Amino acid sequence: MAQQRLQKVLAAAGVDSRRNCEQLILDGVVRVNGQVVDSLPAFADPREDTITVNGRRIRAVEKVYYLLNKPRGVICSNKDPQGRPKAVDLVPVPQRIFCAGRLDADTTGIIILTNDSELVNRLTHPRYGLPKTYVVRVGGNIDGATAEKLKKGVWLAEGKTGRASVKILKRGRKESLIEITIRQGLNRQIRRMLAAVGLSVRSLKRTNIGRLDGKGLGVGRFRPLSGGEVAYLKKAAGGGTGRK
Repeated sequence: MAQQRLQKVLAAAGVDSRRNCEQLILDGVVRVNGQVVDSLPAFADPREDTITVNGRRIRAVEKVYYLLNKPRGVICSNKDPQGRPKAVDLVPVPQRIFCAGRLDADTTGIIILTNDSELVNRLTHPRYGLPKTYVVRVGGNIDGATAEKLKKGVWLAEGKTGRASVKILKRGRKESLIEITIRQGLNRQIRRMLAAVGLSVRSLKRTNIGRLDGKGLGVGRFRPLSGGEVAYLKKAAGGGTGRK
């Protein structure tokens, strides 16, 4: 195996996120073949080199991929000083996994959890724009003109949002139900888009990540992704079917 960036090797072994692994290197707690490595860029061959973090040797770990139907009130972070329930706690597996992207605490629906940091980096990169679909219950009536504004993009602090697919599923004077598909991943984007056109969100659920959906998956339950689903995600993220 060819030399790889050391932070990538550490992240692939489940040590931490790639960014945090960079900091571990800079902190001087990483050794390659007994030598401290404390500057970047740094490279290593995970098959040939002996790599340790805080004196503990890292080893290649099996890549795992799960789909969770996240309940309300659960956060998508591995650490939380407030002690709130975490998505990773709902997927009790021996590997150290983390969320591919985030859903805020009040948003429900499907999210991918994995220890494949390379795939996560690609899935969350704006370049690839994997579509994500949400069903939103909003207060009041939504008319065609408002739906068109959402489709064309609205202005947020970061700039104008990209084009979106919008379907009105149910329209009522007091409450409406809409389906929105976006390819961006701005912080709380759906809620902010709707606020920008004067609509308040009563409930928000992610139903699809590309071709993946949560059909048959109860709230708070999870399942492993099939080989075909993993291959699809890798291809959608620009990595082909064979990249790890």
